Amino acid sequence: MAKRTFENALTKLDRITAELEQGDLGLDNSLKKFDEGVQLVQFCNEKLEEARSQVELLLKKNDTLTATPFTEKSGGMSD
Repeated sequence: MAKRTFENALTKLDRITAELEQGDLGLDNSLKKFDEGVQLVQFCNEKLEEARSQVELLLKKNDTLTATPFTEKSGGMSD
């Protein structure tokens, strides 16, 4: 199985949305697609939050653009 990326998840979410909007799925299939969509939204939100945190770290570190890996434990700041 390929590693899930933000872009792949967003593409799949678009497909699920289109399928649900068509209304051709039965109730059970619609619920499964909806649940999958919710999981994809959560994944995308996590990825966006990680990106936001990394951008903040880049902008804050000594007022220069220095890449600093983000870790939950250290908050991304290394002294």
